[in-house]
Amino acid sequence: MAELHARNIVDYLEEQRGKLTLRFITCGSVDDGKSTLIGRLLYESKCIFDDQLKALENDSKRYGTQGEKIDFALLVDGLEAEREQGITIDVAYRFFATDRRRYIVADTPGHEQYTRNMATGASTAQLAILLIDARKGILPQTRRHHRIVTMMGIRHVVLAVNKMDLVGHDEAVFRKIESDYREFSRDAGLSTLVAIPLAAVFGDNVMKPSANMPWYRGPTLFEHLDTVDVGHSAARRSFRLPVQYVNRPNLDYRGFCGRIAEGTVRPGDAVRVLPSGRATTVKSIDFFEDSLPEASEGASITLTLADEVDVSRGDLIVAAGDPPEAADQFQARILWMAEEPLVPGRPYLMKIHAKEVTATVMEIKHREDVNTGARLAAKVLNLNEIAVVTLSTSQPVAFEPYATNRSLGGFILIDKLTFATLGAGLVDFALRRAGNIHWQALEVGKEQRAAIKHQKPRCVWFTGLSGSGKSTVANMLEKRLHAAGRHTVMLDGDNIRHGLNRDLGFSEADRVENLRRVAEVARLMVDAGLIVIVSFISPYRSERRAARGLFQPGEFVEVHVSTPLEECERRDVKGLYAKARRGELKNFTGIDSPYEAPVNAEVVIDTSARPADECAIAVMRHIEA
Repeated sequence: MAELHARNIVDYLEEQRGKLTLRFITCGSVDDGKSTLIGRLLYESKCIFDDQLKALENDSKRYGTQGEKIDFALLVDGLEAEREQGITIDVAYRFFATDRRRYIVADTPGHEQYTRNMATGASTAQLAILLIDARKGILPQTRRHHRIVTMMGIRHVVLAVNKMDLVGHDEAVFRKIESDYREFSRDAGLSTLVAIPLAAVFGDNVMKPSANMPWYRGPTLFEHLDTVDVGHSAARRSFRLPVQYVNRPNLDYRGFCGRIAEGTVRPGDAVRVLPSGRATTVKSIDFFEDSLPEASEGASITLTLADEVDVSRGDLIVAAGDPPEAADQFQARILWMAEEPLVPGRPYLMKIHAKEVTATVMEIKHREDVNTGARLAAKVLNLNEIAVVTLSTSQPVAFEPYATNRSLGGFILIDKLTFATLGAGLVDFALRRAGNIHWQALEVGKEQRAAIKHQKPRCVWFTGLSGSGKSTVANMLEKRLHAAGRHTVMLDGDNIRHGLNRDLGFSEADRVENLRRVAEVARLMVDAGLIVIVSFISPYRSERRAARGLFQPGEFVEVHVSTPLEECERRDVKGLYAKARRGELKNFTGIDSPYEAPVNAEVVIDTSARPADECAIAVMRHIEA
């Protein structure tokens, strides 16, 4: 008997391994019945154990919204807050199977507040079930989810018009919703779009055709899921492996671990390492203690290579005859998922496959209207907004467009200070191939230019509130340096806005760009061997941190002029605080725009505590030291 059970288990596992797996997402507006539908799918596919069913019956009495009936939504809504409120908050993944396929389904939130969670579920799905409450029709959140689904590369959509029982199973209601959806989605490039009328709570048209809707002749939801073809094109299936880890257990072994993003690899295959471009061949494909004759897409493996080539985490090992390109500027689409807006010019941490680089959004080309898809102008990007942007990275990145390969074309943007995920993006194409532009080798460099001036070049960056005394101290510092025979140049905030930055205003986005330009100019002047004195309010830590990153260690000296706001306002040298208090001057730092004080400035001075000349001497002593 034990042998029979063992054989049955082995046969079952072999049968399951041979099935295709379909990953899909349910999405829609609040209370459209997403969790109820997934609970019904689990119930109808007999994937609920007896103890789960008993627990569900008990939970339905405590939390349920269906009276004495089973509330199938509780199978998926596991958080206490979800059950108390009757809403979905987090993404819930569930597994079930039919005779033909295995399924992984993501139940995602409907609230606009949790749109980022919905995007997370969509990022790995092949098909989307977009639910619509038959009583409400298409809502703004429905359109938003449609935009995100298509942005994430999902080309198979089921339009599930739910709660048909609450509109008397009226065919006209269903046809109107189907027609409206097809009208606004006609340019989305969908491969399949099937509309199905449902009453999920009763199982109508879920597994069996509904006797209440004899006018519907299409497939049930299960029939469609079992038969829809979501296979991707086999036109190009070249090998791609993002390196996630370098495995070096001893001196005699060096393996490169990762999950194959595309294609197949065998020992002896010619491969190339990107972005370096070094070529070699595959020595072995290791999996635990075994060596494999080949491995294909989705397999997690360790490769060893025939030659000692430099391979690091984030590199790509690819087919030598068909390598993807590497670039440092891209056009991309971004879904912003943070309360703090995306500001062009501000540096973020970008993670694309296993690679981490610094990335800056150089320009927001346009924002997409969620309802109409219209292209709108935008200077910043706010929570849940979608835009097409140009993106620049600090070093070349090997990639493929998201439409070609999700693993190599999808990325996230991360706050460099808190490491919070801020946005999700998809690479469309390269704007500038990294190999097309090179640093020109110069015979005379920074060291030679500095040596002839008998000084060490530096950028001395003064930051502080308006009226704190930055420019006064900076001027005195330059006079003392000049008297000591130093070669200097002064970049003052007001003066720069008369020329280089005259096209910029005082919005957050303009201030970020203002400082980015000044930092680049300061770097060029330090390369010329000069001591550059920069005097700008520069209110944001992120921009000062980005400026510091342009210089070699020890070249950037941050001077915080920490004069209190009350003293700065009392001086009111230019009358600006008075205007800001009267509301005549918007986005004024310290009044209606924040100032983020430095955390670890090299020098801290306060012109209210000691004379400006003494402050200048303190800064000069630090420089000379």
